[in-house]
Amino acid sequence: MTRLGDLVATSAAVADTSSRTAKVTALADFLAGLDVDEVPIATAYLTGAPRQGRIGVAWAAAATITGLAPAATVEIADLDDTLHLLEASTGPGSQRRRADVLADLGARLTEAEADFVRRLLTGQLRQGALAGLMADAVARAAGVPAPLVRRAAMLSGDLPATARLARTDGAAALAAVRLTVGVAIQPMLASTATDVGEALAATGPASVEFKLDGVRIQAHRDGDTVRLYTRNLNDVTDRMPSVVDELRALPVSAVVLDGEVLGVTEEGTPHAFQDSAGSFGRRTRPGEIALDASWFDVLHVDGRDLIDEPLAARIAAMDAITGLRRIPSVTTDDPDAAQRVLDDAIATGHEGAMVKALASTYDAGRRGKAWRKIKPVHTLDLVVLAVEWGSGRRRGWLSNLHLGALDDDGRPVMVGKTFKGLTDEMLTWQTAHFLELEDHRDGHVVYLRPEQVVEIALDGAQASTRYPGGVALRFARVRRYRHDKGPADADTLDAVRALLPRARRTGRPPHDGSPVT
Repeated sequence: MTRLGDLVATSAAVADTSSRTAKVTALADFLAGLDVDEVPIATAYLTGAPRQGRIGVAWAAAATITGLAPAATVEIADLDDTLHLLEASTGPGSQRRRADVLADLGARLTEAEADFVRRLLTGQLRQGALAGLMADAVARAAGVPAPLVRRAAMLSGDLPATARLARTDGAAALAAVRLTVGVAIQPMLASTATDVGEALAATGPASVEFKLDGVRIQAHRDGDTVRLYTRNLNDVTDRMPSVVDELRALPVSAVVLDGEVLGVTEEGTPHAFQDSAGSFGRRTRPGEIALDASWFDVLHVDGRDLIDEPLAARIAAMDAITGLRRIPSVTTDDPDAAQRVLDDAIATGHEGAMVKALASTYDAGRRGKAWRKIKPVHTLDLVVLAVEWGSGRRRGWLSNLHLGALDDDGRPVMVGKTFKGLTDEMLTWQTAHFLELEDHRDGHVVYLRPEQVVEIALDGAQASTRYPGGVALRFARVRRYRHDKGPADADTLDAVRALLPRARRTGRPPHDGSPVT
């Protein structure tokens, strides 16, 4: 059996290189040497997500894992058994039992192993081995095509189980994985475009749709059983009984839909996102915002999987479902017609438009170029990396935000700061919230666990040698916090670079490698 120390050494090797090829090679070589039963455990650990999920080990409790052992003796399976014990420790006396389990574990770990486990349990294992990169490593280790691994993992929602399947049964078994009604899959994502003409030039004939400012939702119905999931695959079925009723009324037996939920006024205009999000799951109390679901895609209907069919076929399948509330759209390759859709969306209070290639399949979990979003006001969803204590009128509040976009490995890289757009209410909330996310401090700067996403409005981007991504935000201001999104949903460095003047988009300004302050 494989020792945890070997896995920790692999994690360190992955963290020490910026080369994607080197990361994949290190991971694949390690996975290839494991016993079959160890493969799903190691895959989960190396992506920073234990198979047991969040088991409620707080920072203070994790800090007691001290790492006293002089040499590595703990095996991968031993740690998995320990996490199962922690997961099962609930009810009266559980805090004491958990403390005993963690103390025993810490006594058996080396210092390096203890550091790894602390970060694993608190969501801070950031060595660059994200799901997409790990899928490539799984494929190489098992000798199967990487697209088959990625597809099976997306459809099953379980990369560790997919890794075991690849190892034991190979390509044929991966190819046999199908969408299962009731099991959430990763949503397809969109890239940005500056205008509808640019978007259509990339997509060709397209469905041009209103971009609603709501909460993304994926709906599964199998008979009378309905499940609703957010973009992060959280089950919110119990919070939206009216949407459940609407889905049960559709003239189908089984269906999987992708859409948006938002509040709508009596005049038919949308409420602000923060108001819709605040009322998410509540429709019956007086004075609260009524939430409605509208749909823009269908992935399955009555035994027919549609994710591999072109969008044109999926639109036809939606058209055939009587009573399905659709997001307004037109099919066109004419920039003038597409612009009219965008203008109508803005005039009715929506966020912008989506341009989606009619030939495109549904690429679950991928941010490809087949879907493009256009917003007249540039906005980006960025990760808050740190925050500075305010001065003057803002003394006592955490104010100036350090903002990050995702690099090619999915890690947030700083692209700017802002303290603009923050109301007193937001300052009060973020001061309390960010202290809960604190990782460490350096003078007046509080560095955070990179978990909170914020939507930033900006005038554009400019080349910069100050930040590692070679770009910086221009006139950035806070619009709102995106509690419906996790850090993996943030915009990429490429999305920021797309806002550079056209002459500068193809090059990346040099960065001297010095720390960003």
